[in-house]
Amino acid sequence: MQFDPARAVHLAIETLDIEAAALLGLKARLNGEFPRAVQMLLAVQGRVVVMGMGKSGHIGRKISATLASTGTAAMFVHPAEASHGDLGMIKPVDVVLAISNSGESEELNVVVPVLKRLGVPLIAMTGGADSTLARHADITLDSSVEREACPLNLAPTASTVAQL
Repeated sequence: MQFDPARAVHLAIETLDIEAAALLGLKARLNGEFPRAVQMLLAVQGRVVVMGMGKSGHIGRKISATLASTGTAAMFVHPAEASHGDLGMIKPVDVVLAISNSGESEELNVVVPVLKRLGVPLIAMTGGADSTLARHADITLDSSVEREACPLNLAPTASTVAQL
């Protein structure tokens, strides 16, 4: 297949349009849950602990780093590592921000019941409003998107832009 510069530009514009639509779609969902989440984060006595698997984990690391840059005590804990001892770093004075596009990430859903037993407040950011993660969360932020830019729906570009 020969490289077509015009097609490359067309696809880039289409990708930006899809991702922009994902961002603009969030505006309509800034409901009562969003200010509750902000208030919870502002009131945290410990750290904001961000968790996520796969691409959501990459976004979670970025969110954690940004929070730390702005003076909020924050750290990223990998959900799979949490099941193998890292959960001990999380205390009831912390707030967990769990990110999962589907809300059905097995690694996250294994640690959520333990977090709840410990009394750790949980904010879920998910595209799955009726997901396991959303049902267990104290606050759920809807990060759903209409569609991904990837024609095969494999690369979660629009959903990760919405999460960030």
